[in-house]
Amino acid sequence: MQFNYPIEGGCACRAVRYRVLRAPLFVHCCHCTWCQRETGAAFALNAMLEADQVELICGEPEFINTPSNSGKGQKIARCPQCKIAVWSHYAGAGEALRFLRVGSLDQPDAMPPDIHIFTSTKQAWMNLPASTPAVSEYYDRKSFWSQQSLERLNTVLVKTGKQKPD
Repeated sequence: MQFNYPIEGGCACRAVRYRVLRAPLFVHCCHCTWCQRETGAAFALNAMLEADQVELICGEPEFINTPSNSGKGQKIARCPQCKIAVWSHYAGAGEALRFLRVGSLDQPDAMPPDIHIFTSTKQAWMNLPASTPAVSEYYDRKSFWSQQSLERLNTVLVKTGKQKPD
């Protein structure tokens, strides 16, 4: 199914609304126990986007520092009223990338997972589709990402000083 951008999303009470300007770099369906605990579900579905490709329409999220398996933590953007998470920032790229909570989109089916990660700890009853790559832990981006997404990520990392130019 093809979706036209921009698309919109937000929290449950609609106090925080955002607009996604283009397709994500990549979408992770993470089955790690940290994501399971954080979401209260069997997995977390996060679309990775450049921060400047997600614009606020209304409201201002509050940022909650939360522990992560890496030990570096993450900053979760939540609605200050209903507390729904709309995106997060991980230490690796800081605020340059947003890990958008796909379930907060008005049309969450616009961003199906590109890969299932940390499947070594997925729930035993969870059956994964054979049509989507799945790895037991994490993976090498160059093996799964499109060249265009790799270039977009490189541009962000160079701008933020997280990576030297190629």
